Amino acid sequence: MNNRIGIDAGGSLIKIAYQENGRLHFRKQPIGQMEEALGWLKIVSTNKRIFLTGGRASKIKSEFFPEAEIIDEFTAACEGATYFMMKEGLPRGEKSLLINIGTGISWIKIDGESYNRVLGSGIGGGTFMGMGKLLADSSDFANLVSLSASGRRGNVDLLVKDIYHPEEPPIPGELTASNFAKTEGINSSSPADKMASFLNMMAETITLLTAQTAALHEIKKVIFIGSTLAGNNPLQDSLDFYCKMSGLDPIFLQNGEFSGAIGAIIR
Repeated sequence: MNNRIGIDAGGSLIKIAYQENGRLHFRKQPIGQMEEALGWLKIVSTNKRIFLTGGRASKIKSEFFPEAEIIDEFTAACEGATYFMMKEGLPRGEKSLLINIGTGISWIKIDGESYNRVLGSGIGGGTFMGMGKLLADSSDFANLVSLSASGRRGNVDLLVKDIYHPEEPPIPGELTASNFAKTEGINSSSPADKMASFLNMMAETITLLTAQTAALHEIKKVIFIGSTLAGNNPLQDSLDFYCKMSGLDPIFLQNGEFSGAIGAIIR
C-alpha cells in the first residue's frame, strides 16, 4: 500500500485512505469540500498511484488525477470490508450479506470471492440528514445523532403497549405499532423525540429489508459498513437489536466507512 492512495467519492463524503511511515491513515470531508481535499492530496501524492471508486470517481479522474485507475464501487467495498475483517480477526470468505449505509444503501451478497449487489434503497444517510433538517432544523450530523440518542420516541410513535394497555401485549410492548402515529402529540414533542422516532424507523426499515434479503439468499451473517454508522451508536444499537431479534448475526466493522477507499487500493 506504500505507493497507493485510495479515494472513495460518494454522494455526501469523500473518503481517503493512504499509508505514511508504515501507518495507515484515513481522512474524510464533505463532498462540498472536495476541491480542498483533493488540492491537499495532489501535494502529498507525488510518486504515488491513485485509485478511485464511488459515484464521483470519473469526475475526480478527469479534473484532478487523469492517470488514476477507477475501481468498481461494489467490488471495492467488499474487498475493503474483507480487509477490515482480517484486521479484526474475524472469519472471511463465509457466505454473508454486506450492507453499505452511505448516502443511500446497497446490499451485496458475498460468497467466497464472488460479489453480487442484490438490493438497494434510498433510505440512507442522506435521508437521515434531510429529515434532520425537517424535524430538528439542523444539518449537523453529530448533533442529530445526539438528539436521536436523547429523545423519547414513545412521545411520537404508537407502541404496541399503547394499544394493549392495560393488558399484557403478546409481543414486546416497546415495539412499534405505527411510526409517527401519535398525531396529537407530534406538535408538543421535542426535536429529539422526533429524531429518535425517525432513527428507529430507519433502523426498522433497514432490518426488514436485510432480513428479507438474507432469507432469500439463505444467509445469517450480515456485515454493516458505511459513513452513516460512524459515530452513530443509536443506529448501530438499534440495528443490532432488530437484527438479532430477526435471527441474524450482525457485525459492525471499525472504520467500515473507509472500506471503499481501502478496497480501491488493494483490488
